[in-house]
Amino acid sequence: MIKKISSILLIIISFSLFAQKKKKGITNVKKVGILYNYTDQNNFVFNDPDFLYTGETIKLQAFYDLGKWKSFDFELIAQPQFQRINHQLINSFFVLPTEENFLDKIEEFTTPKKINFYAFELGFVMKKEIFNNFNVLLTAGLGLGSIDTRTERLAKGFTFLENLSLGLSYKAFAKTTFYLGSNIGHISNLDTQKPNNGYSFLGAEVGIAYHL
Repeated sequence: MIKKISSILLIIISFSLFAQKKKKGITNVKKVGILYNYTDQNNFVFNDPDFLYTGETIKLQAFYDLGKWKSFDFELIAQPQFQRINHQLINSFFVLPTEENFLDKIEEFTTPKKINFYAFELGFVMKKEIFNNFNVLLTAGLGLGSIDTRTERLAKGFTFLENLSLGLSYKAFAKTTFYLGSNIGHISNLDTQKPNNGYSFLGAEVGIAYHL
């Protein structure tokens, strides 16, 4: 895990140095950051006893200014990400006897799994300063991804990702901002494959960003 974090930080530093040299077009990045998110479907919003689902996500973030309207600031976040999912079907009757090879599927899906999910997401941020250097943020995210293991709820392969986050940020130092928030998310494939019940979850997230 330490090696992974070190590699991520190295990527961020390299990206920061590159962005400082070029300030045009796609390299006109105002901040770079990293965000950690933990999600669980077992919560007061989504609590499905049929299965277990938890996920840990690391997002690399590049922030772009979109402008200002009245007292609100708007940003765009480009965020490639990796999520590690723990999943297990609890209710074996979720797999119907009418399905092909349903006994094999029950054995497969009730076995605990570690699943890898890769995605690229664009987050659209509306931000308002409520105290000096202290902001409240609402972020709507939409992305494309790929999941490497099938389950009873979602086919392997192409997926869509949707996120809605509410959080607080504080610019503690001249070039460093800290973030704390919560999100509601959903992963599904828009019926491009079967099954497509997808996953809905509630998460908590923390992040840090460096101003270029």
